[in-house]
Amino acid sequence: MYLPNSGIFKPNLNFSQKALELFRFQYAHNAVYKRYADALNCDAAKVNAIDQIPFLPISFFKQFPVITTTFEPQAIFESSGTTGMATSRHLVKDEKLYEESFMTAFEQFYGPVKDYCILGLLPSYLERSSSSLVYMVQHMIATSKHSLSGFYLYNFEELFQTLQQLQASGQKTLLIGVTYALLDFAAAFPLKLSNTIIMETGGMKGRKKELLRPEVHDLLKQAFGVDQIHSEYGMTELLSQAYSFSDGLFHTPSWMKVIVREEDDPLTIITDTQKQVSGAINIIDLANIYSCCFIATDDVGRLHPGGTFEVLGRMDNSDIRGCSLLAISNSI
Repeated sequence: MYLPNSGIFKPNLNFSQKALELFRFQYAHNAVYKRYADALNCDAAKVNAIDQIPFLPISFFKQFPVITTTFEPQAIFESSGTTGMATSRHLVKDEKLYEESFMTAFEQFYGPVKDYCILGLLPSYLERSSSSLVYMVQHMIATSKHSLSGFYLYNFEELFQTLQQLQASGQKTLLIGVTYALLDFAAAFPLKLSNTIIMETGGMKGRKKELLRPEVHDLLKQAFGVDQIHSEYGMTELLSQAYSFSDGLFHTPSWMKVIVREEDDPLTIITDTQKQVSGAINIIDLANIYSCCFIATDDVGRLHPGGTFEVLGRMDNSDIRGCSLLAISNSI
């Protein structure tokens, strides 16, 4: 059997070639993905470019075990959701693959984790045991080996005192938090920080009035006296993350690529990359070797020349036309 692990995280990666190799591997060994591609009348033998690859609707992770090959998962990550709501489940064959993905990506953009004190403000995620984000931050905390690295729930005063101590010592610090918790903390304990990266991961989920990302960032910048707010873009269904250093403009690691599709025709990829284009976000994540590398998300975004992107919001599924994805999913 073809073993696709090697070379994904190397800087000289031939992305298109690897993506096509993984498409063929997953078409052959992922029953859900194969049946979806077949339902679209995809001739796998004739797929020779990225824009010809079928992208699996992200909702399939709520309905089916999306796995490539047969294995006993080392971890199962689940998305958050309200009571009674179906949640996505990502069955992870190899935890080490996930760790290599998020560590390599973070250090590609920010340098060695061991140089940071890592503070996680992720209360709602910590209250459940199956969060991929908590797994990531927990591993980074352990790797940093700083005595003050750790998680915080609602103990804002302790977090405030820790940040004051780190600021006084000049320690390089990452405060990574879910958006609503960062806003709550900023309102209760504003302080000026000069050696701390503030990184929001998104997440309001009905807890507060929905704010646009620039509004959130302005509030956080004022509270913490920083010039920029960083962002992380990830999800349960992916083993990789994109990062924004400012203004919500995200950069992907070399093994991850964002493209956009027409909002009213989910099977049509917008191929003009020489100018800004907007549409629904499709993601190729080559780290998803044993699930599915080709995901059609429910996010709407704007793609910029050079491959950076913005997230503009969520797609209204009632606007999906062009083919009946529901009918296809029900036939699988």
